[in-house]
Amino acid sequence: MSFRRLPLLSVLLLVALLQGCTLSRAHIREAGDIVAASPGRADTCQQADRCAKPSPLLAAAQQALADSTPDHPVNTVALLDDSEAALAARISLIRAAQHSIDVQTYIWDEDDIGQLVLDELVQAARRGVRVRILADQLFSFGDLALLDRLARVSPHLEVKLYNPTFHDAQTPPLQFAAGVVCCFMKFNQRMHNKLLLVDDTIGITGGRNYQNRYFNWDPDFDYLDRDVMAGGPVGREMADSFELFWNHKRSVPLIRLRDVNRRIRSDASPPGWLAPHYTDPVRVARAQSEAENPDWLAAWIGDDTLRVSQVNYFSDLPAKTDEPHKRDARDFTAQLMHMVADAKHEVVLQTPYLVMSRRAQDIFKKLHKQDPAPDIIVSTNSLAATDAFAVYALSYKHRRRYLTEYGFQIHELKPHADSAEEAFEEANETEDDGPAGTPLALADKTRRYPGNERRPGVFGRGGKRNRPAPLHSGGRRYSLHAKSMVVDDSFAMVGSHNFDPRSDHYNTEAGVIVQDPRFASEVRDSILDDTLPQNAWTIGKREPTIPVLGDISLAIGDISARLPLFDLWPFRYATSYEIKPGCIPLAPDNPKFRQCYTAVGDFPDVAISPKLIYTRLITAFGAGVKGVL
Repeated sequence: MSFRRLPLLSVLLLVALLQGCTLSRAHIREAGDIVAASPGRADTCQQADRCAKPSPLLAAAQQALADSTPDHPVNTVALLDDSEAALAARISLIRAAQHSIDVQTYIWDEDDIGQLVLDELVQAARRGVRVRILADQLFSFGDLALLDRLARVSPHLEVKLYNPTFHDAQTPPLQFAAGVVCCFMKFNQRMHNKLLLVDDTIGITGGRNYQNRYFNWDPDFDYLDRDVMAGGPVGREMADSFELFWNHKRSVPLIRLRDVNRRIRSDASPPGWLAPHYTDPVRVARAQSEAENPDWLAAWIGDDTLRVSQVNYFSDLPAKTDEPHKRDARDFTAQLMHMVADAKHEVVLQTPYLVMSRRAQDIFKKLHKQDPAPDIIVSTNSLAATDAFAVYALSYKHRRRYLTEYGFQIHELKPHADSAEEAFEEANETEDDGPAGTPLALADKTRRYPGNERRPGVFGRGGKRNRPAPLHSGGRRYSLHAKSMVVDDSFAMVGSHNFDPRSDHYNTEAGVIVQDPRFASEVRDSILDDTLPQNAWTIGKREPTIPVLGDISLAIGDISARLPLFDLWPFRYATSYEIKPGCIPLAPDNPKFRQCYTAVGDFPDVAISPKLIYTRLITAFGAGVKGVL
């Protein structure tokens, strides 16, 4: 037997063992009894309101709900571009909860952000609030000791992990390989929804997971992201969606996971809930102080909150992961496609990954054939900014199609974007001007943002899983993670959908669609800020430098890009451009564009590295793996 076959045989043997190793009812009952008998599970509050602290954010949503009628709903909606405000809003709402808190997420890390939010939820459960956490299994809660403590800490706290392929909380490398070999479709389909819902009245949804990089707390690599907070009748739609996921067969309680169950049964009296150990306790204390300061919340969130009528929360059904061919399992995806298809004069789109599904391609082709065709402005990542270089390679492959067949105006985020630098400094500044929430600190909002304009916050994700490509430049770097869209200045969407085949066909996604010109204008301005020359490179047609030969090269590149598998020609139709000093921003089709912009290469600021080589290789050979990436 060939030794090269041994690893594959080992994986297949592991698959057979894992598929057959489910928990017995006796083991589940035993773990449940141990959990129920764990000490320290008594409530810390005996009041009817569960010792909730007042929050102006929740109060505004409750008032909107009281003012609503079936024919005239009233909702509150606030754009959470700023990462500091996004965190303060979450803490404020958790501490204000009187009845229930439901949390849904794709990633939950154990860094400062992960510990902070988790501890806030544990304290809410201890005072008697029903807390339910549903996290995708693959990238959440990797520590069995933590899951053991979560299972025991309070009768009001329940945690489930979504889609554990082999009935375990952890997925070591060999299990990962086994999942790919044995049951790729199930293993590849993840729950990408993000939601925090309080008292079925107000919720936060968008792109942020629970990790430092999503809230601007990582010193090396952070993300630009965006959430929306919506309250009123829309809270009921959020609650209905959460219930569907919570009760789905792929949502597995902790005591039914083999490794967690085994740990619980092996240690009948583990330590109780441990106080978080923060790497930056001063920053954590500041965030908690801001969350309890009504003046700070008003200045950063409340003053910008809108009362609107038409706000809807859409989510793909969990059945999407069972039967992805059924249209009703892709409710949110279908709504997004309808929004785009109905565009008349403009679509402004922000997405980390610019890899269009077949359905999206057809819609944008039809839009571009309209007379007049609507403007399609796209904000996305450059190779220097992204942490998903393999996905970027496929976007790079189809640049000509995007520019000529869909009419996209593409702006790729720089790794040291000015807007991101400003956001990081605000989230990590010292308190020289006074404690958080004091008049000096509140007045500083105007100084930071000239004209009192909002700026996008920075967030993070992924940890060591996806390292970005090395750069020529040094310093802190940023990547785009926000997923938003504005159509015709009237509809706006903020959610988790990446506008790629994975979001269309595999992952479940969710978000809020708001029909209000004021909110649409806020989202549009925020996206367009990231397309400014100081924040992004503009993608335009490459100008041949050698007569005749340059035109021949472009023609060969066009043919190569249309090949289904082997796209080998290295010279592409389009490249990146930087604005010249003293010029104003122009669209690539403007006759004066070449006078004001200089070509800076296909991958500006990216150093020669294996990832740069991989990008080229995936562009050449990876066209068939769009859905996987």
